Amino acid sequence: MPTVLILNGPNLNLLGTRRPEVYGSTTLAEVEALCREEAERLGLEAVCRQSNHEGQLVDWIHEAGVEHKAGRCVGVVFNAGAYTHTSVALHDAIEGADVPVVEVHISNVHRREEFRHHSYLSPVARGIVVGFGVYGYVLAIHGLHQATRP
Repeated sequence: MPTVLILNGPNLNLLGTRRPEVYGSTTLAEVEALCREEAERLGLEAVCRQSNHEGQLVDWIHEAGVEHKAGRCVGVVFNAGAYTHTSVALHDAIEGADVPVVEVHISNVHRREEFRHHSYLSPVARGIVVGFGVYGYVLAIHGLHQATRP
């Protein structure tokens, strides 16, 4: 069964408790369960990972690129958290791995602080889902699934 990698970056392990007025009350474990259920409905297996460490995220993107080239991974749903706005390394990893990535943000970053308006990932992302809460993960999974269908 093909996989879809669900990657979450720094502080997303705090979902449900960190600023619920912005990010909601759904926990990361609940987001991962939602992703697994939706992926299964589409004939995919969701592999969920979270790290607060940029290098670990880079390594996982590289691995996803290898899996994608082998036909075993449809792509990556990626909420990079604050690294979205700071990480040239993640930009370069996505570009170098040549794996489809959908950038996801729970909140509408364009309605927030100015520094959140710029993304280093958007130029190399296949698509972007912003502001639909945790349902954005489901939309991203569907987008990747549709993009890989013949």
